[in-house]
Amino acid sequence: MTEQQQPRVIADLTADGADVDRLVADLDAGGWAAPTPAEGWTVAHQIAHLAATFRMAGLAAADPDQFVAMTGRLGADFNANVTAALSGYLSEEPAELLRRWREERTWAEKALGALPMNQPVPWLVRPLPAAVLAMAGMMELFAHGQDIADALGVRRRFTDRIGQVVGFAVRTWDFGYQARGLATPDVEFRFEITAPSGALWEFGPADAAERITGPAEDFCLLVTRRRHPDDLAVRAQGDVATHWLGIAQAYRGPAGPGRRPGQFAALRG
Repeated sequence: MTEQQQPRVIADLTADGADVDRLVADLDAGGWAAPTPAEGWTVAHQIAHLAATFRMAGLAAADPDQFVAMTGRLGADFNANVTAALSGYLSEEPAELLRRWREERTWAEKALGALPMNQPVPWLVRPLPAAVLAMAGMMELFAHGQDIADALGVRRRFTDRIGQVVGFAVRTWDFGYQARGLATPDVEFRFEITAPSGALWEFGPADAAERITGPAEDFCLLVTRRRHPDDLAVRAQGDVATHWLGIAQAYRGPAGPGRRPGQFAALRG
């Protein structure tokens, strides 16, 4: 995250939340029940997951002690924790689920926005600066919003707000190794990512041998594992960077199966 991005992150988080909201605001019951590319998850599951995530973020920002107490009661089974978090939302009718998702989102935006952006906030693995937790929220919106868009056959369009997700993914480039129990290589990557506006976002040493280049949308689809690397215009230079393309992820949980090559060919363009 650059110094220019930090002051905008709450506004960007709010705007991205509104974009996902527009995907589901007018859905009928069949739309909420539509299956998404995440096996066993409907559109309702995706919104329930986002609601639960934003509830945790709001609690972490507004009442850190209560957040620590709550997370201290979680078990070691990641998938079981996710299922438990979703259950209270999935029992609701779509209109109530939508209302609760909006309520949790608004609370998190306000709670994070009330803090200095560099103030540490407790989170699931380690404390994060408030701005970085907001960026993590944008990554969740990008990923689960994509699942919803894919379920509904919608082609999304992105602005340079996506730079917050790019910055978060660069910051967490080692998560793919950690999720698989692999040693993180002792190298520095150079990332050259092209924004929707055409601007070039650069991270890492200019002379690094291991390099990742490509458009921001494709880069974010890669690190959220919403598209197979073969279907993206993200390119690697160097053996380590080439291997990284296949394991990249910007989240801490299990990698999951990802997506198949050519799975979304009908949605291109």
